[in-house]
Amino acid sequence: MPSSPSVQPVAVPGCPGAGGSRRLRFAALGLYTVNAIYGDTIIMPCPLEVPEGLMFGKWKYEMPNGSPVFIAFRSSTKKSVQYDDVPDYKDRLSLSENYTLSIKNARISDEKRFVCMLVTEDDVSEEPTIVKVFKQPSQPEILHQADLLETEKLQMLGECVARDSYPEGNVTWYKNGRILQPVEDVVVINLQKIVDKSTGLFTMTSSLQYMPTKEDADAKFSCIVTYYGPSGQKTIQSEPIVFDVHYPTEKVTIQVLSQSRTIKEGDNITLKCSGNGNPPPQEFLFYIPGETEGIRSSDTYVMTDVRRNATGEYKCSLTDKSMMDSTTITVHYLDLQLTPSGEVTKQIGEALPVSCTISSSRNATVFWIKDNTRMQTSPSFSSLQYQDAGNYVCETTLQEVEGLRKRQTLKLIVEGKPQIKMTKKTNTNKMSKTIICHVEGFPKPAVQWTVTGTGSIINKAKETKYVNGKFASKIIIAPEENVTLTCIAENELERTVTSMNVSAISIPEYDEPEDRTDDNSEKVNDQAKLIVGIVVGLLLVALVAGVVYWLYVKKSNDAKGKSEKAAAQNFASLPRTASKHVDKDLGNIEENKKLEENNHKSET
Repeated sequence: MPSSPSVQPVAVPGCPGAGGSRRLRFAALGLYTVNAIYGDTIIMPCPLEVPEGLMFGKWKYEMPNGSPVFIAFRSSTKKSVQYDDVPDYKDRLSLSENYTLSIKNARISDEKRFVCMLVTEDDVSEEPTIVKVFKQPSQPEILHQADLLETEKLQMLGECVARDSYPEGNVTWYKNGRILQPVEDVVVINLQKIVDKSTGLFTMTSSLQYMPTKEDADAKFSCIVTYYGPSGQKTIQSEPIVFDVHYPTEKVTIQVLSQSRTIKEGDNITLKCSGNGNPPPQEFLFYIPGETEGIRSSDTYVMTDVRRNATGEYKCSLTDKSMMDSTTITVHYLDLQLTPSGEVTKQIGEALPVSCTISSSRNATVFWIKDNTRMQTSPSFSSLQYQDAGNYVCETTLQEVEGLRKRQTLKLIVEGKPQIKMTKKTNTNKMSKTIICHVEGFPKPAVQWTVTGTGSIINKAKETKYVNGKFASKIIIAPEENVTLTCIAENELERTVTSMNVSAISIPEYDEPEDRTDDNSEKVNDQAKLIVGIVVGLLLVALVAGVVYWLYVKKSNDAKGKSEKAAAQNFASLPRTASKHVDKDLGNIEENKKLEENNHKSET
């Protein structure tokens, strides 16, 4: 690339003393300066105006001692060009018709004072031109890097090398983007500049000795070369480098590695011990509750299937016991004892104490379940009933400990001998009667109906659902004469028999209420108590009235005689008719027949 000339004062960039008065002196002399890039083509126009009568023009350069060396000649009349035999410029020169000199492949040695000469018959004119050549250095590299750095120790960190620069540049070290200034025994920087005699190019090498600290573990070190080009000062930065900084352990830390926040019996515990040094320690001593000596291990120690006695303080230290850390572990537990448990068989009416005892590492929640339904209170059995039978579960949990839950079951069986109560009623159509045998007992009794006297079995009975040890067996009959029916209930414990007299269909029966359900039993009991209270009150009132009346009668004998006589007359006037009523509790058919014969005699 050709370099353009410029009328500038000559100054050597990067050299002390370049500029100032020298700039002014050169400017006063009117020197031309051409800045060229190393390897490009230098183009130097002749600063003189071409005069009339020009015979020829020449270019020369001046040696350091001031002696001239001619390198090119051009005749204005013959239009011919001649180049002097100068080895450094062989095949590199070109002189145009306007006497512009071009030099190919600019070198550092081309940095000279060149002079353009124009000759006429009467005069010789000369004008100098200064050539400056610049070469950008390669990107700096940090070589001979330290494998690692140790704190509190001055070490060679590396060498920053920038090659092939002209003029020579300067090298500066940086840490995390900030310049490193020399500090005695902490930051030591040495810069060397070597010139290649064959090319004239400089290589800058800057070595850095550094005493790192722990904070330099992730620090980025780099170097920057500063150089001068045609347009002024420029910089190139190296790639940053991070060094492995070794420093001793100053603190030990113990951790509990667990998948959950809390630990319960049966879990596995992993203890991890770590030191903040680099490289970190590889072995530690673990101290377990109940153990007097430390257990040597790697940075982890595993305990499997822990029990509640593993609760306590755990420690770890370096193998030389110089540093130590501790942590407390609580192994949560939950015990449940249900008394009684399993399958329990009791008789109806018996008492059964039940207890569910809990032992835990913290407050536990306890609840009861019966037949898959949560109970509001704990079960208590002072007198067992059939409805008390079922599957009971006592369950407890520790809400803050995930997965810690215990439960035990009680299968309660309430047994009882069959109990029978019979009822009868005439149906609304007056064509049949319904006889019901109400049965209680567990295991469920088998029911059989028979007709007393004949021994025949009735197989058309219907049964209600067996609930809480109770059910009913029902038959519908239309007897033409009085009969006695027998209900037989039998289970594994006993056989119970009850009979009932049933009148013929022509004789109406007093309706008897069926057993009420358990749900209404309390209401029935309350109503019965109310009725009894009313009856007792009426009896007391009647008793008081009778006493008052007796006193009154005693004082009025005459009135009493009249009253007795009137009463006798009234009694004599009553007709003598016999009652046809048949007691519903007659013993059997034979007694009913005798009653009918006596009634017939009374009527006659």
